[in-house]
This record gives sequence, structure tokens and C-alpha cells, in this order.
Amino acid sequence: MTLIRRLLDQAARTPSAVALVAGDGTEMTYGELRHRILAVRHGLRANGMRAGDGVLFSVRPSRDSLVLALGVVAAGGVVVFADPGAGPEMFAARLRLASPRWSAAESVLYAASRLRPVRALARRRGLLLPDLADLPLRHIHTGPRLPGVPRDSLSLHSLLTGHDASDPGPEADPDPDAPAAVIFTSGTTAKPRAVVHTQASLVAALDLFRERLPLGPGDVVHTDQLMLGLPTLVSGARWSMPPLSASPKRFALQLRERGATHTFCVPVHLAEVLDAEPLLPKSLRYVLLGAAPAPAGVLRRAIEAAPHAEVLSVYAMTEILPVAIASAQEKLAHTSGGDNLGTPLVHTRVASDGELWLSGPNLCRGYLGEPPLTELPTGDLVRRESDRLVLIGRKKDMLIRGKFNLYPGLYEPAITTLDGVDEAAIVGVPDPETGDEEVVLAVTGTATPDELRRRLPQLIDHDALPDRIVVLPSLPRSGRTRKLDRDRLREAVLPREAVR
Repeated sequence: MTLIRRLLDQAARTPSAVALVAGDGTEMTYGELRHRILAVRHGLRANGMRAGDGVLFSVRPSRDSLVLALGVVAAGGVVVFADPGAGPEMFAARLRLASPRWSAAESVLYAASRLRPVRALARRRGLLLPDLADLPLRHIHTGPRLPGVPRDSLSLHSLLTGHDASDPGPEADPDPDAPAAVIFTSGTTAKPRAVVHTQASLVAALDLFRERLPLGPGDVVHTDQLMLGLPTLVSGARWSMPPLSASPKRFALQLRERGATHTFCVPVHLAEVLDAEPLLPKSLRYVLLGAAPAPAGVLRRAIEAAPHAEVLSVYAMTEILPVAIASAQEKLAHTSGGDNLGTPLVHTRVASDGELWLSGPNLCRGYLGEPPLTELPTGDLVRRESDRLVLIGRKKDMLIRGKFNLYPGLYEPAITTLDGVDEAAIVGVPDPETGDEEVVLAVTGTATPDELRRRLPQLIDHDALPDRIVVLPSLPRSGRTRKLDRDRLREAVLPREAVR
């Protein structure tokens, strides 16, 4: 059974229940969601969408984006998640690789990319937007028709109101093993890389989440993450979306106002939420952390802020999610070095060099333009401890110090357990005198370098002790998930004479 069919069937069972609370507080029932998905499906097919058509998708998380994305997949299309702010060269390279036939964007983005005053303002703020209206594609826009929107663009409103929304039945569903979503993850302008998921791989991922994270009618999941919103809807629960660019204080208040039972945060974001609101509402039963390693300090704060909830850390990759889930207590109790990822939810294999390989029904189909995958090399180095996986670092982050291989991920979690250390990261920077790498430990918090030099020898291996310790106001991060940017960190900790 496809993802769309599961969602439509759930909606048919509980049509009057609230499915979604949007950022502005407006509600949409399951019956309304079902009607809109089917209307968009019918409208897109009536306007020429064919099975396998790629749709370049530039709509931020909202009620409209959910309806449009699900309608595209229901029509047999492929949602190609775009990032117009990636820069013109990267955007063009990704466009060449994906070769979409359609573009779906907010009308304000069309206007911002076409109108000179708005485009100039975006440039001054460092945002170089592509001219979406000039792309030789069929266009769909959300929101009111603004100057810059192509004249022949279909509006989401017209799709919702101009077509029959009858359900033709499961025989009309797309092939569950056909591509449904394309997500760009890495690569260069010369060789961009994109993950291809099918409805089948997405359904398998949702099922794994639901096995570990009980969800059902009456539950309220507060998140802007699609991969947690979808299992919410398939389970008949309520998806609560925070507003775009919600402040940490507003995010915390909405948890309380909407009676959230589940929420998801990137660790850095949760720290900001707890700075604004140290206690989380008693309605919360699950607090999920993911997209980046959770420092011990954040885990402890989460437990203190929500003693009534289970705090979980999710290890996942865009290619296969989730992979493993560990409780905060399990992670804090781990003292043998590295990051306790928990018991794997998928098939795992540890290669001779320690690299983790993964497979399972939730594995993506592969990378766009490349052969299908049957097993995924993660680039992560792990060891097994009983039935658990322990992350010790990334292959590409490994530092060589003489005959000693230094894996930052093996030591960083332990360093964050020290009083006065909020975050810790180890990087290597070129040493012009020796030609080797200088090992630099960067931390945030109140601890001083002298304090850390006294305490670290009792905590980590002698050969892993840093050559230099730097205290920063914050660690550089990038992307929506705000992952640690080690390249920028290396630049930030370069000796002053090296950057003159």
C-alpha cells in the first residue's frame, strides 16, 4: 500500500478530526485534507502531469506546501525539493541533474526573483535568487498572483476549486517503487548529489518511527519536519506546525497552547527553546532530538525541563531514516567513549575499517542518475557494544597524529560532560612548521582553556589531547538542521598570523 493510500484511508476513517494546525493557528480536518489532495491530483493530471514528472518544489513548510506536495505524489509526480538560496551556479547544476518538467513556488518567490527592487534587496542580504519565471517549465504557484508570477502559471487555489475531487480508488495509485521525492544533500556544482526516495521507502520509514514512537488519535506532534508530520497524519494524530521563523519563545509557548504530546528539535534549537522557557509543558510525552549529535548538557537540560517525557535522540541519514534511537539516559550513562546511538532499527554491517553500512526497506532507491543502492556506506565509524552501535567519528574527519588515528567523535561527547562546557568540537588545522596538523579543541561555555588542560588528561587518551584550546561564543553551523560546519570552524580557529 502506498503512502498516499494510507493517508487517504486514514482521512476517510476520521474525516471530522483535526489533521493539521498551521503556523497561524488555522485548522484543517482530515476530510478537508483528503479532499484537497484528491483535488490537486485530479487538477494536475487534467493539466498534463504524467507519471514520473519532476516538480521543482520551492514552497516553505505550510498547509499549502503539504497539500501541494502530497497532491503531486498522488498524481504520480516526483517532488524535487529545491533550495533557491543555494546560489545560481549550484541551483543550475541541480536543475540540470533533476530535469524537472514543472516548477512549484510561492508567488512571493517568483516576485522576489523577478522584480528588480526586491531582487536587489535580496542580493544585499547575500541571497542570489534564480529567475524562476524564466525556467522553461510548467509553473504552479501558491498564494496570491503577484507581479513576476508567470502568466500561464496554475494557482493552487484553481487546482483546489476547479476540479472534481472524487477518489478513483486504489487501482489508480502510482507504483510504490517509483520515485516520489528527490532531496539534494551534498556535492559540488560539477557533481551535485540527490537522494531518491520512493513511496515504499518512505512508508517503511514511517512504520519504523511509529514502532518506536507510539502515535494515535489524541496525540499532538509539534514540528515543521515532514518526516515526523507524515507518520502523525497516517496515525490519525494531529500535526501542529510552528510558524515560519518562530522564535524559541513562541515555539515553547505553542507547545503549551496546543497541548503538544510530541515534539522534535535540532539540539541547538532545543537549547534556545530552554533558554526562553526552562520548563516544558506536562502534556509532552516525547521530546525527539536529531539532525546533529546532542551534547550531554542539552540532554541533561531536556530531562530537567521535561521530567515527565521520554527524551530520545534519533540517528538517521537522508538516505535511510531512522537508523537508531537512543534515550537521553542511555546516552548519558555511556562512559566508554564515543556516542551511544542505541539499538539499530535496520540491518547493519561494520566493515573492516569500522565504517557502518546500512540496508533495509527504508533505504532510498539510490542517487539521482546513479545505479540503485542495495547497501549504504555511511562514512561513519562505529563499534558494537552488545546490541548497540557507538559512533566514534566520521572517516573524513579523522586526524592522523604520528601513528595515532584521532577520531573527534570518540572524544567530543565526553568533553561536553565537563562542567562549564556546552559544546565541543575537535578539528585539525595545518601546522606550517611541522607540515602536520595542529589539533584544536573548540568549546563553548564558561570553562577556560587552563581549566580544560587540567581536566582533560583524566578524561581522554593522552594522544588525543589538543595542541590548542579555543573558547568561542558559538560553533559555526549551516543549513536548516544547523549542523556543525567543520570547514568554517577550522577557519575560525586558525592562528591570527595565519590569516593576516
